[in-house]
Amino acid sequence: MKKELTISFGMVLMLFMSMQAYSQTRTLTGTVTSQADRMPIPGVMVFEKGRQTGTTTDMDGRYSISVDESTVLVFSYIGFANQEFPVGNRSQLDVALVEEASELGEVVVTALGLTKEKRKLGYAITTVGSDVMDKAREPNVANSLIGQVAGLVVKGTNSGPQGSSNIVLRGLPSISGTGSPLFVINGIPMDNTQRGAAGQWGGADNGDGIGNLSPDDIESMTVLKGQAASALYGARASNGVILITTKGAQKGDDWSLSYNLNVMADRPMDFTNFQNEYGQGRLGQRPVTVADARTTGRFAWGERMGGTVIGYDGNMYPYEPASENYLDFYNIGTNVTNTVAVSKGIGDSGAFRMSVSNVASNSIVPNSGNDRLSINLNVDQNITDKFNISAMINYIDQKSTNTPFLSDGPRNPNNFLFLAPNIAPSIFAPGYDEFGNEIVFSDDIFVTNPYFITNRGINNLGRKRNISALSATYTFKPKTYAMFRVGSDVSNDDFFSVEPSGLAYTSDLQGNLNGRGLSTRSELNIDALFGSEVSLTNDIELDALVGGTFRNNRFETVGVGGNRFVIPELYSPFNVEVFNRSYGFNEREVLSGFYSMAFEYKDFLTLTTTGRYDIYSTLPVDNNSIFSPSVTGAFLFDKFLNIPALDFGKFRSSYAVTSGEPFDAYQTQFYYSSANSINGVAAGSSPLGLPNLFLQPFTTDEIELGLDLSFFNNRLSFDIAYFSKTTRDEIMNANYSIASGFSSAVVATGSVNNRGLEVLVSGTPIQNSVFTWRTSLNLTNVRNEVLSTNLANTPINLGENRATLGNAVTAYVPGLPGPQIRAFDYQYDANGNIMVDEAGLPLRGELKNWGSVLPTHFGGWNNEFNYKGLSFSFLIDYNFGNKVLSATEFYSHFRGLHQNTLVGREGGVTTNGITAPAENYYQALVQNVTKTSVVDGDFIKLRQLTFGYTFPDAWFNSVPVFKGLTASIVGRNLAILWRKAENIDPEATFGSNINFLGIEGTALPPVQSIGFNLNFKVN
Repeated sequence: MKKELTISFGMVLMLFMSMQAYSQTRTLTGTVTSQADRMPIPGVMVFEKGRQTGTTTDMDGRYSISVDESTVLVFSYIGFANQEFPVGNRSQLDVALVEEASELGEVVVTALGLTKEKRKLGYAITTVGSDVMDKAREPNVANSLIGQVAGLVVKGTNSGPQGSSNIVLRGLPSISGTGSPLFVINGIPMDNTQRGAAGQWGGADNGDGIGNLSPDDIESMTVLKGQAASALYGARASNGVILITTKGAQKGDDWSLSYNLNVMADRPMDFTNFQNEYGQGRLGQRPVTVADARTTGRFAWGERMGGTVIGYDGNMYPYEPASENYLDFYNIGTNVTNTVAVSKGIGDSGAFRMSVSNVASNSIVPNSGNDRLSINLNVDQNITDKFNISAMINYIDQKSTNTPFLSDGPRNPNNFLFLAPNIAPSIFAPGYDEFGNEIVFSDDIFVTNPYFITNRGINNLGRKRNISALSATYTFKPKTYAMFRVGSDVSNDDFFSVEPSGLAYTSDLQGNLNGRGLSTRSELNIDALFGSEVSLTNDIELDALVGGTFRNNRFETVGVGGNRFVIPELYSPFNVEVFNRSYGFNEREVLSGFYSMAFEYKDFLTLTTTGRYDIYSTLPVDNNSIFSPSVTGAFLFDKFLNIPALDFGKFRSSYAVTSGEPFDAYQTQFYYSSANSINGVAAGSSPLGLPNLFLQPFTTDEIELGLDLSFFNNRLSFDIAYFSKTTRDEIMNANYSIASGFSSAVVATGSVNNRGLEVLVSGTPIQNSVFTWRTSLNLTNVRNEVLSTNLANTPINLGENRATLGNAVTAYVPGLPGPQIRAFDYQYDANGNIMVDEAGLPLRGELKNWGSVLPTHFGGWNNEFNYKGLSFSFLIDYNFGNKVLSATEFYSHFRGLHQNTLVGREGGVTTNGITAPAENYYQALVQNVTKTSVVDGDFIKLRQLTFGYTFPDAWFNSVPVFKGLTASIVGRNLAILWRKAENIDPEATFGSNINFLGIEGTALPPVQSIGFNLNFKVN
């Protein structure tokens, strides 16, 4: 971290020393009034364009601000339209603001990257600004959306700085889909494929596509929630769409140079409340031999602590509560971001912005991290007064080092979590002996020594990615245009994964080369469209467009591997006893045509219809297309009501049908595979999966009703939406009897319904000349029901953890919300009493459904306070109504660590007059009655806090080229204010797809992030 900070402050010093140019500054004064009544307006924000700080008018509407000749001032006040004025050589500037009685004129980005007036939209849309993403930062920018948008559930994995983000919009998106919305950057769809995930047998989270983007390059994220909002994207819109607009420059702007430094420190947090009375051992006895010590290190069924005990190495250690716990194995993680951006308007006809950003992330896991270099260029140029060209290039070079393995599998660095309370993890360092072999510290060689794997293991990934777009627009006449756009997203990845020499579970301790290779993933989008706005009559206007899209997705990978290294620590494919190789390929294409027609009547009623026709390469030729329509309506009713407090009122409604294709190609044909030769004769094999010649796209239809209200000069506003959406003919896997010649098939039988209510309340309770308080509260209630699954309409299992393997799972259960946790209950007698066997151990009862892993109620409360140059903000978010399948709950009971296991330690646990030893009882309990591993996922969290100060312009009069400095102290994931689960963070998860959502166990500990942000600009 010292190196990164030295570089950071070196860059700051160089920028200060480069300030050689000076311009004349002076004080500008003036008065701001209302154009309607010429009365002064107090509390108007007056700031320089491109900056969010300045001054405010006093009670008489007067202001004073330091400016130079190039300054452009912005005057902003709730209920009035913003106005901009170039200062020039003026010394006084009086401004009359025009009252804004509605959302008239507010423009937002919609599908295909097109801008529309918000008042005309018949569907819900939410925009999140850059200030949410670039201060209290998350390593994956998508996690910044947590608690910000009604209807949106975002959960990051506990996997380190390269980790993925799981995003679910408006309930369970589909039974067969991944659930993630489509991300679109500047109108171009981008790939968000996850590069690897952990399951019940282990694995690593290798990151996703959205995690590659730099928050410093993002101007805003706009969430298109409903099917109507995203219907123009057709097949990819069933899970919603998130539009990303990158930062650019304005035509006519002067040179601007900005520098941003962000430093975050990650501290691992411990939410366990394990017992600290009984130590290492089994059956009430401490270990007395080295062999016993090695096999009981993760069992706390020993004696009440006191005295000494033999250790795994034959030395004697205190049999007392250890002075350290599993968190002491970890480091303080650091994330240091340096970003420099330069922008300029090219006269009045063009502009460009270029940025370079470097992120150096050191994980809490020793010798693990993630480094990313991002270079972004946006260019916008008018070639003529009718012809415009815009281009974007976003280059990313990312390296992940020793990405940790998660879940209850080998090579997991969190394996010290369940150590007996008298054992200090540091005694197992450095993790290997004098021969380089792993020091095994427990009863299971697959429970890898964390010191060994972090010092010797290799799991590296690299990525070179280029996201680019070129758009050409020709305007025939005002509001009539044609656009041609090409977008490309190409990722070249390399991977290198080694089970090192000396790893205990490998054959003869020789290790293995898991894989070394390359992969290329690409997406090409080509759009062409024609649009025009025309007046059909004096009262009716038509806004129409028609166009087409071609999309190609391609993936190819090649790798080599092998078993048992001949020469230790020479990790080459030429140094293995058994060599293997791998190859994979997948290609898909979609050809689409679309239209949109919006009819507006007298500025108060807008009816819009869209349609998209998609042809898929992954489906049979005679059944490979589908039409996706939508219709929306927006009715502005405030002008028909005589309610003085009501500034704006809109009722909106929509209906849409979108579609989805099979992600995997080659499911509709019968393909043979080559096999090993038999006695020198070439051989082949036939597939066990039966192809489906009649496969068709699944559909998602949705009805949405909404209401937008603004009161008291827009000081209070409401955005309310009700939705109900249903997927039909989802593509599912079905199991067949092998006697038929096939073991599985692909069928279109799945269906799920989601319905819910979303509410966003925004307000400005206080705004005056020196103090402003803005607040917003978003609330969501959503319910889902699995309507049908496979041909037999039986439950479909999804995921599980190794602790309760086969005895507790998540599943899609017809008639219930999904994914549902299914686990075994107690066995009861006719009177409802718990039954035990003759040894007093609990008996297993029925397999029951205990609740969905998705919340039914969630939201967030945002607050922002500004006092002169000081700013303070915080975000509290909440989550209710879901369940978590917890491996920590299982293992803490099984290993004698849970507080519950203190009951019966001395005399045993008695049930129905039968007494069983505590160890036997609790181990049987969690193995037989797996509902004991199901906990509530409810929580309230202090998610984010920022405290900043913008230094007055007067401080920099001696260096007038310096345009301001803002410094902030920031925090992220600061505290759990309330929770029901005892020993875990209810959000903790190792899996980043829907199969393992709501399953907890042996991921990295959650982290609390605290740091600072420094930003200044030079003109």
